[in-house]
Parts: sequence; structure tokens; C-alpha cells
Amino acid sequence: MPTSTFQVSQEAPDSPALDVEKTEVEQVENVLPRTPYQSEEPGPASRLNWLQKKNPSPQFLADVAKMNETELDPGKVKHVERKIDLLIMPALAICYMFYYVDKTTLSYAAIFNIKEDLHLGSSDYSWLSSLFYFGWLGWALPTNLLMQKFPLNKYLAFNIFLWGILLMAQAASRNFTELAVLRVLSGAAEATADPAFVLITGTWYTRTQQPSRIGYWYLANGFGIALGGLFGYGIGHIKGSLPSWKYEFLIIGALCSVWAIVMAIFIPDSPYFSHWFTPEERLIIVSRKRGDHNSTDTREWKPAQVLEAFIDPKTYLFFLFGFTANVPNGATSNFGTLIVQGFGFDTFQTTLMQIPYGMVIVAFILAAIFINSKLPSGYRTLLMALTNVPTIVGFAMVAWCKGTGPRLAGFWMTGASNATFVLGLSLLSGNVGGQSKKAIASAAIFLGVAIGNIVGPFLFKTSEAPTYQTGVVGCLVSRALEIVVILILRVVFIMSNRRRDRAVAEGRIRYNEQFTELEDITDWKNPAFRYVTVNLITDSCVTVCTLTCPGSSNSPIDVVEMALSKLLC
Repeated sequence: MPTSTFQVSQEAPDSPALDVEKTEVEQVENVLPRTPYQSEEPGPASRLNWLQKKNPSPQFLADVAKMNETELDPGKVKHVERKIDLLIMPALAICYMFYYVDKTTLSYAAIFNIKEDLHLGSSDYSWLSSLFYFGWLGWALPTNLLMQKFPLNKYLAFNIFLWGILLMAQAASRNFTELAVLRVLSGAAEATADPAFVLITGTWYTRTQQPSRIGYWYLANGFGIALGGLFGYGIGHIKGSLPSWKYEFLIIGALCSVWAIVMAIFIPDSPYFSHWFTPEERLIIVSRKRGDHNSTDTREWKPAQVLEAFIDPKTYLFFLFGFTANVPNGATSNFGTLIVQGFGFDTFQTTLMQIPYGMVIVAFILAAIFINSKLPSGYRTLLMALTNVPTIVGFAMVAWCKGTGPRLAGFWMTGASNATFVLGLSLLSGNVGGQSKKAIASAAIFLGVAIGNIVGPFLFKTSEAPTYQTGVVGCLVSRALEIVVILILRVVFIMSNRRRDRAVAEGRIRYNEQFTELEDITDWKNPAFRYVTVNLITDSCVTVCTLTCPGSSNSPIDVVEMALSKLLC
């Protein structure tokens, strides 16, 4: 395939070579002004259309299709990817840092006497911890639907602004009821975070780049824990008229809202309209993903893809992965400071002990990213299982070791599971095709996250303080079950890939080299799609094809056979 210098078209080409369905093109609406890909102005009935997500124009799709027929200049691709890294990665990292600090302010408020000041009962603190995720649970699916309709970055920035406002409002709480209501609302606002981060990563990066890039912004989780410890230590020394926990809510909430404004102004919503990139660079961003089997971002909601997501067993495995991974997270993010304080530390020492914990998380994530990049094909799911082993050992040390040192070291070791979740998120982004189906799959994993975080705090009984033996053992068991789910996913992916490869070898699949990858199709509809259990995508996975069977549709046997294959994929 020859390398060529691609010239951006100024008019929509009238060429049959553009293999984009007419019905898809007709969905395209107006785009942002001052772009070479401008569509028709909306009619009077679409006055609010500017608030909605803008689909790429027919001209943009035509130019991408033309560029896909050429070999990209590696130097230009590297230059564009460097610009993306400098623009997107710091923004996502800062968002995720605020996201984690925001979620854990209640745990710092706990050691700054919020229980006594609000006269919380024996189970009230556990309820406050879980109610956050009731809000998350109730809003997880609607917010994924809204992300399909509205500009992704602007919608995320709006929700981040709400995080800050609601966090500051919690400082005014006078009793359990007021704080509980605000915790539910905060959880609803934060339900957008993880799925939005994953979708943004999938929009800007290729499937092979996504594990490392998710890992990079997830590093902010560890830095957020460390920064939260520093914030807690510093805020605890403020000698003002308010209790320390109120300053915690006010200061962190204000910083969060300010960052949301910065993000809304400077970070683009999609590659199609960003003023940070030239027209040719915008095309390169999309064209370099030609082998990913991921469609262009669209605001069209497709019921057929939604139905497919609900009957795909992988959706439920993703849910179980989110659940088992986050029963311990719900516990440690809210009771972690109380567990450490139970080792014999005072309030300020407890806040400082969170700093090494955060750095351990950073170290494990970096190690997982590095090892994932060096492993031969087929080992990502095994690496996920392996990174969970130190977490299980850590919980065992907290539960049954004697002495402060071993138990503290065990608590720090539990941070290894963050590396597991990073690799798991990349499995989600790279193993589901179709925008609507991916939104449902994303909602499934984060519904599991929410329910796990609801269950986790109730494993920690006030009567067992400060050791919380039942809670710690419950976290250990949940992590062990998480490994089982990961290994099932591995079997599912491998058997599906082998089945599809066998179909190619037997001639039951015919490849169409000209089939455009710009269509919004699912992994089920695209039999060339290969599920990622590996650290690299092989060349055998980069061609889109169509399944051809005798007659106009698959036979009942084929339908049953394919359905069974989905059970294994």
C-alpha cells in the first residue's frame, strides 16, 4: 500500500468507492462552525441541536475512507499521537484524581469526628458510604444513554462541576438525613466518570494503545490517595471556626468545580471538530484506527445493538467483574482510614499512612503496564489474575497477622488490585463493537461497580471495630472470586477467536477488503472481530469482513451455533 500525502477535500466527492451506507450518512447533522466539514444548518425544530453531540459530516467520512486506502506516514502519526497524549492524558489524569479524592472525603471526615458532630448511629456511616452508590446505581444507565446524545467532554465537565458543588454542600449538613440526600446526588453525578473516561480513551486511541493509556490516567487513583492524605494532614491543621471535616468538603469541592470549568473550555469533545488539530491531523486520528473494528462516534441510539448487548453473556461477565472487584473497593475507600487507625495510629499519622498506600498503587499499575507491553500474545487476562494475588495476600495479612508492621504492609499490598482493574477496563474498551452496545456493556460493568460498592461497607460491622474481621475476610473472598471471573472471560475470548479462525479456514467467511470500518457495527455482526486476550493486536485482526451463508439468512443450525459461540465469547 503506497504512502501518500493526503489532501483534504473541499467538496463532497461523488464517488461509489465511498462504502458508507446512505442511511448512515443521512443521520449526520450540523457540525461546529468554521470547519471544512460543515453540514446543513438545522431547521427551526432543531434550535437546541447545538447542545447535542455532532456526528461527523459526510465529507469527513468520505475523506477518512479515502485516507484509509493509503498508508499513513509514521512520522505524522507519531506527531499526532504525541499531541493527543499532551492534551488528553493530563486532563483525564486530573479528572480521575479529583474523582477519587472526592469519593474518599467521607473517610477523612470520619477520622475528623464527623460521626460525633452529626450524631451518627452505629450503622449510619455504612449507610452514608453505600448511599453514594445507590445514586450511582440509579443513574448509571441513564448517564450512559446521555453520553450518546451530548458532547462527551462537555457532559463530563458538567458532571464534574456538580461533584464540586455537591461536595461543598455536604459541609452544611446538620444531620444524617441531609448528608444522606447529598451523598445520593453526588453518587449520581459521579456515575458518569469511569464510563466517560473509557469512552474518551477509546475515541482518541487505538485498541493496542488503550491498555497503557487507561493505565496512565488510572495512575491518578494512586496519586489521588496520596494527595488526599496530604490534603487531610494539611486541612486537619487549619485552626478555624469550622470543624476540620467541613474544610475538607469545602476546599476539595471548590477545586473540583474550578477544574471542571477549565476542562470544558480547553478539552475537545471529539477528533472531528477539535481546533487543536489541523484538518489532516483530524483525519489521521480516525484513519489510524482503521484496524480496530470500532466505528466512528455517533449519537444515534440503535435498539438492535441494545438487544444484542442484553443477550450477550459477556455483558453479564463484565458485570460480575465489576461487582467482585468493587466489594473490597467500597470497603477500603470508606473504611481504609479507620482500619489503619485501628493499627494504633493517631488521626494525623493515619492521614500520612495513605501516602505510601497511594504510591504502592502507582507502582503496581506501572509494573502491570510495563509487563503487559513485554509479554507475548495471549497473556493479558493471566496478568490480570496474577496482579490480584498480592491483594489476596494483603487482606490475609490484615486479617490474621499480629503486630502493626505486617498488618500495615498487608493493607498497602491490597492496592495491587488497581492494576487488575486497569487491564480489565481495557478488555471492555477493546472487546465490544458498536457504540450503543459498548455503552450498555460499559453500563453493565459499572453497575457491578456500584452494587459492589454498596455491599462492601456493610461487611464492616461497628461491633468489630477496629479490626473489622468479617469485612476484611469478605474482601479477600471477593478478590478470589474476581480471579475466577477473569479466567472464565479468558476461556470465553479464546474459544470464540478459535471458532472464528476455524470458520475462515473452512471458507464460511468471505472477506471484503473494501468494507468500510466507519460503520457502527457490533462484534457479533463483524466475524473478523477478534477478542483481545493479548497485549498486541495481530495483523490477522485488521480486516473487516462479512459473513456469507447460503441463502439470504443463516440457517437455524447456524443461528444456534453462533448463539452458542457467543456463550463462549
